Amino acid sequence: MALEPFDALRRIAFLLERSRAGTYRVKAFRGAAQTVADTEPDELRSRAEAGTLGDLPGVGKATAAVIEQALAGEHPAYLQSLEEKSRGPLATGGEELRAALRGDLHSHSDWSDGGSPIEEMVMTAIELGHDYQVLTDHSPRLKVANGLDSARLTRQLGVIDAINKHLEGSFTLLKGIEVDVLDDGSLDQTDDMLARLDVRVASVHSKLKMAKAAMTRRMVAAVQNPRTNVLGHCTGQLVDGERGIRGRSDFDAGAVFAACAEHDVAVEINSRPERRDPPDELISLALEQGCLFSIDTDAHAPGQLDFLDYGCARAQQLGVPAERVVNTWERDRLLAWANPG
Repeated sequence: MALEPFDALRRIAFLLERSRAGTYRVKAFRGAAQTVADTEPDELRSRAEAGTLGDLPGVGKATAAVIEQALAGEHPAYLQSLEEKSRGPLATGGEELRAALRGDLHSHSDWSDGGSPIEEMVMTAIELGHDYQVLTDHSPRLKVANGLDSARLTRQLGVIDAINKHLEGSFTLLKGIEVDVLDDGSLDQTDDMLARLDVRVASVHSKLKMAKAAMTRRMVAAVQNPRTNVLGHCTGQLVDGERGIRGRSDFDAGAVFAACAEHDVAVEINSRPERRDPPDELISLALEQGCLFSIDTDAHAPGQLDFLDYGCARAQQLGVPAERVVNTWERDRLLAWANPG
């Protein structure tokens, strides 16, 4: 079945993001897809026949070829090449756990430092078979990531309500935040705003080289906060990628995970391949401590929502049982856990 030009360009962008391709290439195809969406079909066809697609904003040689081939009823050659390279899961060994996941508790949109609108993230999550997705844009003090203050977050909650009304229960976009853990362990958002959310991921993003005792106190205090549901990428490490290598924060993992177990806070298994956070030995320690887990993508682009394969492969290899992974739970059980009061 032939693809429409918009769908072909969008699929290419997804596959590029999934394969961790450069941002410039991804933007070219996402930009061209938006141009196609904004252009009348008759104009698109007449330009294809006249060879003037390149005069449209954001359409270059490669994207014009995709549009022309799709309009001609052909499967675009570039898309076919990407599909051949990306067959099968991104990682092997976690298929059973991946099949059990119902959603993802950590994702970003272009409201903070993500690359795509909320609607595109939702559309992709639905296509991947999710029942729900938590939108967790950053909190205000993380200015480098365009974190949301209370006013912007309030506006975002209205957008989420409108999306869910349109979806009529077929899928649920849950209200969330990746809230910064401040130096003293407090959370970077008002308690009133946190109370309006469905799920809260608490993460350390600053002063990652803080002394061990201070970092331990900071993280334990965040975990003890009754609004915290998930402890995000706990060591802050980076093992490869464009941002380079970064070592782990130094903290007493036993004390932090004991607090997680006591306060029913899930330890995030961050699926981003450049993070691999927590490291294997800390996942095993959290398992021994009786912790719950959340396998998340921390996606900043639609194609990265498929990174769950990486996290599931690690979790299954290390013996994490599906019943202790909170995003294998159906939506109402997840919400009851995240908001027990």
